[in-house]
Amino acid sequence: MRFLPIVFAAIAIVAPAMAAPADMAAILAGPQRSEANKARDQFRHPVETLNFFGLKPAMTVVEITPSGGWYTEILAPYLRDHGRYIGAGAFGGTENGAKSVAKFKAKLDADPANYGKVEVTTFGKDHYDIAKPGSADMVLTFREIHNYVTGGYGPETFKAFYAALKHGGVLGIVEHRLPENAPANREATSGYMKVSTVKRLAEAAGFKFVAASEVNANPRDTADYPDGVWTLPPTYQLGDKDRAKYAAIGESDRMTLKFVKP
Repeated sequence: MRFLPIVFAAIAIVAPAMAAPADMAAILAGPQRSEANKARDQFRHPVETLNFFGLKPAMTVVEITPSGGWYTEILAPYLRDHGRYIGAGAFGGTENGAKSVAKFKAKLDADPANYGKVEVTTFGKDHYDIAKPGSADMVLTFREIHNYVTGGYGPETFKAFYAALKHGGVLGIVEHRLPENAPANREATSGYMKVSTVKRLAEAAGFKFVAASEVNANPRDTADYPDGVWTLPPTYQLGDKDRAKYAAIGESDRMTLKFVKP
């Protein structure tokens, strides 16, 4: 179904929050989620983020690079009965990528009750068949855009997102946010991206911008650390050095952007 231009304008101005599905609270508290992952809800705001993107139980959703499965623990049970969850695991032809996919599959195999219906595809440089063309209602990517760009396949990635989605389908992005006035070359090494860069990549692939949310904003994050975003939790690149300082800052300041395939 195609959206009319007037719809985009209206949504861009007004993006009302929706009530969480009745079973979402149970999923968030469920035993399939590790305690460490639950502790990060205060920084990642999964209910608010997924509501903003417009997640519904009967959707076909593709998550790009689910990695350790933080969002898989939420999305797979939520979509299990009425929708489809596809984890497009990082591969790209590398040994580390293959290990990442194998680890993700092992996680799924260990809990068939929650993950038995999960579909796995590969994603990475020269591996863009994340889902059947025009089959997905939603494509989600969390804190990964910088990897696609620095890896040299940013434009191809957004084209793959576009191809996988139905007309009217949503692309939801959460990414570490670099201030617009920061030197552009910091995007190459810091793990942070400018909102303008992400919008440019999405729009070049054909997407229309819908709205932005500040649900994952963190004004304490100055985004200017010598070791980049990995200085902050949960990575703590510097180990115990100034750990209390960075713990007090918390996880990174993040953009949360919603696009649609017209």
